[in-house]
Amino acid sequence: MNRLNTIKGLFKSSILMIAVLSITTSLQIETAKAQEVTFTPGVDYYSTYIFRGIAFSGPSIQPYVEFESGSFTFGGWGSQGFDGFQEMDLYASYAFDFGLSIGFTDYYYPGSDYFSGDSHAFEINTGFETGGLSLSGNMVLNEAADAGSVGGDLYFEAGFSVGPADLFFGAGDGWHSSNGDFAFVNIGLGASKEITITDSFSIPLSGALILNPDTEQFYIVVGVSL
Repeated sequence: MNRLNTIKGLFKSSILMIAVLSITTSLQIETAKAQEVTFTPGVDYYSTYIFRGIAFSGPSIQPYVEFESGSFTFGGWGSQGFDGFQEMDLYASYAFDFGLSIGFTDYYYPGSDYFSGDSHAFEINTGFETGGLSLSGNMVLNEAADAGSVGGDLYFEAGFSVGPADLFFGAGDGWHSSNGDFAFVNIGLGASKEITITDSFSIPLSGALILNPDTEQFYIVVGVSL
């Protein structure tokens, strides 16, 4: 067994252990007290849609709808590019008080039959945050031709907050890289600020410089959120 298969095996085992702990802990917490459900709609506008170092489309409108109850979150997120590209995802996650989170994402691309298994990529997501450090690990569970996934694809990312800037380093295999081998695909520097419109209203503005060493592509992205 090569090193990559070993990593995948350990990652799968870790996911199962975390899932069991998540379910057990969440049942204990959520049954102990009723949680208020909050509903949050919103929309972002980005100059380019970049996901894990890959450009999916140019200028895009990205709406989302999110429900939250205690530590549980469920939502839908989409991207509509002016060039015609579309993506519509559903996701769910549970966050622990000590910084660990585990979730599930369903990636879907309109134009393909929604009830066809090949039209979706299902991914397990894990993350951990403490102070200015964030770590995440993701694994696609199935083969999905329309979603560009071959199943078992991995992606890991580390982020660091340094003053007003955020540094991030991401690496993955499968559809994330040009030849399917594990490679650094997403290295960047981001920042954000608030544009004051009135005393009670401001618009969040974010931007990032992104380099994909694997494909040798460089992007400058700016977005606003409403």
